[in-house]
Amino acid sequence: MAAKDKIVLLVEDNPDDEELTLRALRKNHITNEIIVVRDGAETLDYLFAEGKYSGRDARLMPVLVLLDLKIPKIDGIEVLKRLRADPRTKVLPIVILTTSNEEKDILQSYNLNANSFVRKPVDFDEFTEAVKNLGLYWLLINQPPPPRMG
Repeated sequence: MAAKDKIVLLVEDNPDDEELTLRALRKNHITNEIIVVRDGAETLDYLFAEGKYSGRDARLMPVLVLLDLKIPKIDGIEVLKRLRADPRTKVLPIVILTTSNEEKDILQSYNLNANSFVRKPVDFDEFTEAVKNLGLYWLLINQPPPPRMG
C-alpha cells in the first residue's frame, strides 16, 4: 500500500493547530493523504459514510486517526467512545493529539482504548519532532489492522 493510499484522518477544529500539524507532516516528508474534519459529528459522518460523506466507501478506513479532544458538537471522548463501540471502527488506530494534559482525559482516553495519547507541544520544533515520531511509528513501523471486508 503506497503512502498516498494510506489516509490519515485529522480531527482538529483550530485552524492554527491544523496548519501546524499539516506543516509538520510535510516537513517530515509524510506524503499520506490527510483528510481534515473539524468537529465530532463530521468525524463520525466521515468514518461511517453518513451525511455529506454518504457516497464514500465505508470499507476504506484511514490507517490512522489523529483525534483532538476539545472539538465542537461531539467532544473527542464521546467520539472515541462511539468508535470503540462499533465493530467497523473498534480496532481503528486512534491517537489522541491534544493540548490537554488533564489526568482524567489521559485516563479516559486509555480506558476507551485509545492507542496513544500525545500532548501537543507549544514549541513548533518540538511539535514537528512529535509529529515526525508519530508518523514514523504509525505510518511506517506499525502494522495496521486488516481492511474490513463487506
